[in-house]
This record gives sequence, structure tokens and C-alpha cells, in this order.
Amino acid sequence: MKDHLDDIILIDARGEDAAKKGTVKEAVPMTWQYLSDVENGASGDENWGLVLEPKKLAEHLGEKGIAKEKEVVLFASAQEGWGDDGRIAWELLAAGYKDVKMVDGGFSALKDAGVKTNKGGTELKPVDVEIDSINQDHMIKTDELKADYDDYKVVDVREDKEYDGEVLYGEAKGGHLPGAIHVKYTDLFNKNGTLKSNDQLTKLFEDAGLSKDDKIVTYCTAGIRSAYTQLVMDMCGFKNVKNYDGSFYRWAKVEDVEKQ
Repeated sequence: MKDHLDDIILIDARGEDAAKKGTVKEAVPMTWQYLSDVENGASGDENWGLVLEPKKLAEHLGEKGIAKEKEVVLFASAQEGWGDDGRIAWELLAAGYKDVKMVDGGFSALKDAGVKTNKGGTELKPVDVEIDSINQDHMIKTDELKADYDDYKVVDVREDKEYDGEVLYGEAKGGHLPGAIHVKYTDLFNKNGTLKSNDQLTKLFEDAGLSKDDKIVTYCTAGIRSAYTQLVMDMCGFKNVKNYDGSFYRWAKVEDVEKQ
């Protein structure tokens, strides 16, 4: 990858604050919130945290210079973070970007590979971006999930204490969605932050009671870790997976939950 940084757009999905402490020299810092509706209302409100509508999303991506015809490569903090790179990748794919990848092992892997770093990253020249619509194939809203709940296997990818009922991030109440299968985001990774092999990941999902024929919905607190998990499941051949980007923030505010 070091030889091809001029040919790609590199995004540091950890955001500007992390990039100020050190990032890849050519990387554009960006948070998932920049591409989501977080300015109106608070977490748990109907549209909070959802993907921006097409025109505004195109404006935001254009301002950052994220051209649709370029290869886009994202990195974050692997299992030590929240899967921010996966959330942005999930949004870019839904917005019609064709060549989107994530760095296995995140920023640590790039440093280990000898990629040049600096403090702050870079800024790209703004470009024109057109997004006609958002592909809904891998996303689901609260009303849809509620209406067809029994059709899906619902997967909670949060930590044990979140699943068991602790309120850690201002959720309306603690617990998990009814009957949710628990597959932790952090269990996707080896100790060094790289993803487990496809065979190991497939076994993880199948051991939890999921099959490649199932209709599956992933969720976490705000649809970040669960977006990453949706992409990993797709890579492993689970093609009928939707990320619930309203996630537990929204469900806990308007629907019933279970506790261990």
C-alpha cells in the first residue's frame, strides 16, 4: 500500500482529535458523525444518528474531497475502537461508492508496516459528488424491524455488560432487544487487532445460531460496531444482513427490552 498512496483516498475514521496525536500523512480525518444526522435532537430521537439524506451527504463528502471514482481506504482502531471505519465504509457503499476497503489491523498495522505518519493528516481539495439515492439493502429502520421482527435473527454486538443491562452511554434504559443473539464486536479480532480468518469468523457466527440463509439484523448502541459487523458478515457469505443504525439508542427509547 505504501507505493500507491497517491492513487487512493485514505480516511482516518478516528477523526481529527485522534489524528492530531498522530496519523498517516496522507490520511483525511473524518468521523462517522460527519456523515450522519447528529445535529438535530439527541441520541434516541427518531432520526438521530441515521445516514444523512443524499444531497447533504454528497455535500459533506464533496467538501472533504472524497471522489466517487477513487479507491477509498479507511482505518480506525480495530478492536480497541468502535468500528468507525466500518460505519463510514457502510455509508459510502450505500451512497454508491464502488471501491471501498478497510485496513486490517487499523492504524497500528499501518504504523507497523512503516507508513509515514504526522500530526493532523491532510486536507483534499473539494470535489463535486452526486448521490441520487441511498441503497437501503443493508439498513433497516425501527418501524420496519418492529413490523417484521419475527422474520429476522437479531444480533447484539455490544459488550457483555451492555447486553446484560448496564446503561453506559445515556441509553433510555438498559438491556437488549427481545431474543437478541449476542456476538461481540471485539470477538471478530485476533489479539493483535487483525480480523480472524473467514473460516474462524464463519464458525463464530454459525456457533451463535446464525446461518447464511437467515435474514439477520445487527445492532449496537448507535449502529457503528454493528455496521462493521454487517460488512464482515457479508464478506463471509452472510448476504442477508441489515445494520440497524438507529440501534439501541432508538429502540430503548420507544420499545421494550429484555435483561439478563
